[in-house]
Amino acid sequence: MTWIALLRGINVGGNNILPMKDLRDLLKGLGLQNVRTYIQSGNAVFESEKTDATQLGLAIADEIEKAFNFRPKILIISKRDLDRAINNNPYPEGTSDPKTLHLFFLSTAAVDTNLSKLKELQKQTERFELIDRVFYLHAPEGIGRSKLAAQVEKNLGVAITARNLRSATKIAELAG
Repeated sequence: MTWIALLRGINVGGNNILPMKDLRDLLKGLGLQNVRTYIQSGNAVFESEKTDATQLGLAIADEIEKAFNFRPKILIISKRDLDRAINNNPYPEGTSDPKTLHLFFLSTAAVDTNLSKLKELQKQTERFELIDRVFYLHAPEGIGRSKLAAQVEKNLGVAITARNLRSATKIAELAG
């Protein structure tokens, strides 16, 4: 089965440094096959006979903690789920500038959301939608100063990690 590991908070601002070569070696050391990475922000594609995404994520986090003395949050999704997230994009106009469309992958289904608070924070140009375990944010002005983007995790009540559509598409291509 093809899996994607989305690591959160690595190689940002000189903190939690994890070179991608070291990540690939670490994943191979766990018995994962056909390991590939995309850019330095912690995106890995691999194959495994294991079928429990949570256990895969915990095993990878344990090994990173042992080797690098920090424990990143890791979200493991299947290739099928990544493809579905890309295909379910409710904002096709975001594909013309894929850096403006962000997919926030949820660690679990959101059950106690505060979407009304996100509506209050929303800029006039921003639009968002929660579909299954993906929160889509189309932010044509970018998310760097977006108050909404900064509050997504808090108001969904679950751990998240985000990738823009360009990165998500590249990771899906890498996964084959």
